[in-house]
Amino acid sequence: MSHQVLARKWRPRNFSQLVGQEHVVRALSNALAQGRLHHAYLFTGTRGVGKTTLARILAKCLNCTHDEHPTAEPCGVCPACTEIDGGRFIDLIEIDAASNTGIDNMRDVIENAQYAPTSGRYKVYIIDEVHMLSKNAFNAMLKTLEEPPGHVIFILATTDPQKVPVTVLSRCLQFNLKQMPPGHISGHLKNVLEAESIPFEAGALSLIARAAAGSMRDALSLTDQAIAYCTGEVKEAETRAMLGVIDQAYLMPILEALAAQDGPRLMAEAAELAARGFSFDAALQDMAAVLHQIALAQSVPEAVSEDTPERERLFQLASQLDPESVQLHYQIATLGRRDLEWAPDEYAGFSMTLLRMLAFAPSNAAGDGPAARAPVHTGSSATVAPLAATTKTPPRPAAAALNALNSSSPARPPIVLASAANEPLPVASADRATSKTAFAVIASDWRSLAESLPGLVRQLAMQCEQIERSATVLRLALPESQNALLASVGDKLRAALAEKLGAAIKIEINLTADTRQSPAAERAREQAVRQSEAEQAIHDDPNVQLLVRECDATLTHIRPRSAAAS
Repeated sequence: MSHQVLARKWRPRNFSQLVGQEHVVRALSNALAQGRLHHAYLFTGTRGVGKTTLARILAKCLNCTHDEHPTAEPCGVCPACTEIDGGRFIDLIEIDAASNTGIDNMRDVIENAQYAPTSGRYKVYIIDEVHMLSKNAFNAMLKTLEEPPGHVIFILATTDPQKVPVTVLSRCLQFNLKQMPPGHISGHLKNVLEAESIPFEAGALSLIARAAAGSMRDALSLTDQAIAYCTGEVKEAETRAMLGVIDQAYLMPILEALAAQDGPRLMAEAAELAARGFSFDAALQDMAAVLHQIALAQSVPEAVSEDTPERERLFQLASQLDPESVQLHYQIATLGRRDLEWAPDEYAGFSMTLLRMLAFAPSNAAGDGPAARAPVHTGSSATVAPLAATTKTPPRPAAAALNALNSSSPARPPIVLASAANEPLPVASADRATSKTAFAVIASDWRSLAESLPGLVRQLAMQCEQIERSATVLRLALPESQNALLASVGDKLRAALAEKLGAAIKIEINLTADTRQSPAAERAREQAVRQSEAEQAIHDDPNVQLLVRECDATLTHIRPRSAAAS
């Protein structure tokens, strides 16, 4: 017996075998059971989701001779059912509209429709890719489509319903077939391979399900290809190589470097991907998929399947990254993939996407970045990197208090907070003292509180100056230039502050002309001091002086290293 491909061998032959289209199956089954048949149906959806298969099943339901009337459960053994499955049923006429686009072809259909069926109960016309018909052909079939003979049923199928005239759409009962979710596809492939007694690995089926992009036919075709590629089996490593996709294990170090804010490691991992010759478009696509899994692990852990690749590392990253960072990284990955074609080259576009994730991470939102060098250009274009002066910012007690208060550990030791005079505050029971001591320390250091907030909320808080604080009110002043930012995330800032300080605290934000004591203004002044110290250190360096004097070097772009880098 000749070999039959899986896509044809495992084509559904009744409604119960159809996967992923329950909404259509239910509607058609109920209509058949109640005898409420329509004279024209339109099935829409992308390739491989079952439009033609569903049309053939419906033709069997209409013509099955096992029952006296149309049924939702064709027997599959009567002459009508077997002939439809074999493509020999004379009263089932399938027309490829892509090849028969003209009005003459449609006139033949209309003329033949007047004759009674030869052996079946209904004469069924399946017109595939109906949107390819010409305008004249559509006009010719309108009257027959609206009022066909009682023994004729039209079933139209198309991947592009937008190109079908509304006059045709209004005469049809329309069903939109959905793309198959990866879980449905991998589950069906598992059943098929078990029935075929072909060994497989669950990870390989997940890869095929994602590569099929919602098409069950494509998934079965890829499975056939994988069986041949893996010499009679479906293995994950070989399937990954066949599809040319990146193992999520290669993406985990990149996300771990992002979580650790480790720029050098991030670029090293990107260079390794380039050395392996992976597609950066596929890398960004898979990275977005991994970030989606991480977001699920953070919000709905039970939604992460047990057979998800690298499941343990996903949950580790979910604990290391805050939800806002995950959402931001996801958006940057999808936009970076879109902009990849405009990049100087794919590696530059990929690495810039990673650097964008690093730069826009909430912990870097205020501008503290990795250590920078001060290049010295000589007359011969030589470059050296002299040392820059660094300053270290002492740890803030309020930040430590916030970290302790936000800990998810159910049992933590008593917290000893330091006051502004560095004297330990008395330790009280957690039930009585936590909110009061936390507010006392946090309110005494508005900058630490602002820096503890995430993303745009943090950016808005950094622009605010604390005007008044008490046990019941926190009054802030904001420059009028930040009014748009206040309108955008002002409510989120109030909610975040209320969560930190307690719901009983009233938070007021008033617009003013200027805020010289805001955390952002303080940071700008500190940055100016560090810049001045760095420039002075560079100019005082004997080696730099020698280069300037002997090689006519010029100092440009002197930048201090950040406190974190030092």
